[in-house]
Amino acid sequence: MSTDLTHIRNFCIIAHIDHGKSTLADRLLELTGTIDNRNKASQIMDKMELEQERGITIKAQSARLMYKAKNGQKYQFNLIDTPGHVDFSYEVSRSLKACEGALLLVDASQGVQAQTLAHTYEAISQNLELILVWNKIDLPNADIARVGQEVEDVIGLDASEAISISAKTGDNVDAILERIVTAIPAPKGDAAKPLKALLYDSWYDQYLGVVCLIRVFDGQIKKGMKIEFMSTGHSFEVERVGVLNPFATVVDSLSSGEVGFFAASIKEVAEANVGDTITEFKNRTAEPLAGFRFVKPTVFCGIFPTGETDISDLRDALEKLKLNDTSISFEPENSVALGFGFRCGFLGLLHMEIIQERLEREFEVEIITTAPTVAYKVHTTDGQTIDVDNPAKLPDPQQIDFVEEPIVEITIHTPQEFLGNILKLCEEKRGQQLSMEYMSPTRLMVKYDLPLNEMVFDFYDKLKSSSKGYASLDYEFKRFERAHIIRLDMLINGDKVDALSVMLHKDNAYYRGRELAKKLKSLIPRQMFEIAIQAAIGSKIIARETQSALRKNVTAKCYGGDISRKRKLLEKQKEGKKRMKRLGNVELPQDAFLAILKVDE
Repeated sequence: MSTDLTHIRNFCIIAHIDHGKSTLADRLLELTGTIDNRNKASQIMDKMELEQERGITIKAQSARLMYKAKNGQKYQFNLIDTPGHVDFSYEVSRSLKACEGALLLVDASQGVQAQTLAHTYEAISQNLELILVWNKIDLPNADIARVGQEVEDVIGLDASEAISISAKTGDNVDAILERIVTAIPAPKGDAAKPLKALLYDSWYDQYLGVVCLIRVFDGQIKKGMKIEFMSTGHSFEVERVGVLNPFATVVDSLSSGEVGFFAASIKEVAEANVGDTITEFKNRTAEPLAGFRFVKPTVFCGIFPTGETDISDLRDALEKLKLNDTSISFEPENSVALGFGFRCGFLGLLHMEIIQERLEREFEVEIITTAPTVAYKVHTTDGQTIDVDNPAKLPDPQQIDFVEEPIVEITIHTPQEFLGNILKLCEEKRGQQLSMEYMSPTRLMVKYDLPLNEMVFDFYDKLKSSSKGYASLDYEFKRFERAHIIRLDMLINGDKVDALSVMLHKDNAYYRGRELAKKLKSLIPRQMFEIAIQAAIGSKIIARETQSALRKNVTAKCYGGDISRKRKLLEKQKEGKKRMKRLGNVELPQDAFLAILKVDE
């Protein structure tokens, strides 16, 4: 039986990372009786092992809550918990499409942060009704007056009706439930019209195939119905319909305004594109819904199978991950050092790290990854423009007219005491200051244009260490700009290791080459022969380290006697080492390929 549209509320929680979204979701689930004491757990919406370990939300999750309001009416709340980290902003934009309103959660001690702004503007652009909530009011350094002033000055929202809560203790959280009823509009739709549903997330289940998470706008979906994906034209018969509360529960049907999932024995990952409109096969809706603004990957790296893993296993794992996260891209790649693998694109370094861990944990594939790089526009002397995201594909210097690198606009929110450190860091990373403004007497917002290449290596870590963790960062792509980009190659005993090559600005090449050679020397195990580790730009060697050979004491058995006997043994050993150097192979440990990330400045 479908719920009356006026008694449905679809909303999500948006906030900066670590402002308490998942904890608030837990309290709402408890207050509405959606979970009982047996199923009680902190961050219950963060179902992935990785999310619980790191204490962050990676995938947007949803749950159906039933709430009896003070007016005596029963309401169906569809809650969507969203990620807060800058790399997962894409997940947030998808979740907002399924909602009519959002809880804007602000930490009462930290105030407005970079991602608070980014998510708020996204919600406003989609005409969502915002409910302002101050969280962590139980902390001794909570300052509601200051934070309220910040929100009014920076975002332009009226803070006078904000709800003050502590998601941790549950203090005043029930006030949010009443405000959702009165402030967030009911969804619009018509259950009598042909089915029109938005596919906003999906995942692969080994028993059910592809499971699709949808928001129904018009019509209804039920078991046995034949449905069609409008972008591909593929049709399937629905085998199971359900809702998440927050555990999967089978229901008879989903009607207009409701959020839930369905399974239809969809075997191929490519059949269900997130952002697609789902309609009934014979009774199609006239117009598809507006999909999502697809984001382009900004960071690229090579992922290669190692050990027992087969290349086909790695391909299957990447395809299943792409179903759940369409922002990943991958294409086949061949490396002399590592064999066959894939060139993968990600939204940022954390995104890259998470995907690598998910490949190893969820799909049990052993992988080795190369250094991350960004996509450059290379203009050749014959008038062509090519996108290069792999150092191995950079043309020879004599064929290059000029190279353009991607520039991002970064927004940093920081307490005043760390401003000097942050400005120094941005200047070191070739940043150009755009603006600096005080949000309050002690907090500033700084904007810089920064080459994305400089951000990829260690910018985020250095920002956190130079501000003791208090600065927050948001960034968006702005333009391409001419730069003197070259390829730095690493040679081991004269052989180029293509997986260790990096593209970087010429000004940084000597320093990075020297540091990388030192780092590799500490990681490559000593052999019975000497190993030369060199950094080169083209044919010019700019840095060298030598890993000395392990030596057997061949003169140990000579007690006294003629020196010529000892010399003869040492000469014989030297000849043997020369031959070994010609024939010997140097095995590089996996840490060597990660060394490029860990070069300290």
